[in-house]
Amino acid sequence: MNRIKILPLAVFLLVSLSFTLIHHGWANYDQEKVLDYTSKIQDPTYETPHSTMKIEYKEKEWLVILAPASRMTSRGLSAEMLKEGIPVRVVGYPHKKVDGEMRAERIFIDGKKYELR
Repeated sequence: MNRIKILPLAVFLLVSLSFTLIHHGWANYDQEKVLDYTSKIQDPTYETPHSTMKIEYKEKEWLVILAPASRMTSRGLSAEMLKEGIPVRVVGYPHKKVDGEMRAERIFIDGKKYELR
């Protein structure tokens, strides 16, 4: 093969590998340990690949991994609803290796449930 044919293949492989290493799989979360916390939203982001927010529960800060913005929008959860200081109930699973990180399965805002899976 000549270099002109190898270069696009090499670039494709490097880009694919970088996304694989960056993206955390849902298998990294312990679905045997259900967390159910009520708190107030802190530091929300509404973006792709995953939106996030922080909450504090029993004096511990949690990074909450949410669904992608497009999925949350399609389920009726807008960026305006995820504002700093808004009360929220989060049900999800803790990360197996990263202390203080959880994946939200569902959240409740103003008493309404939003499924994120």
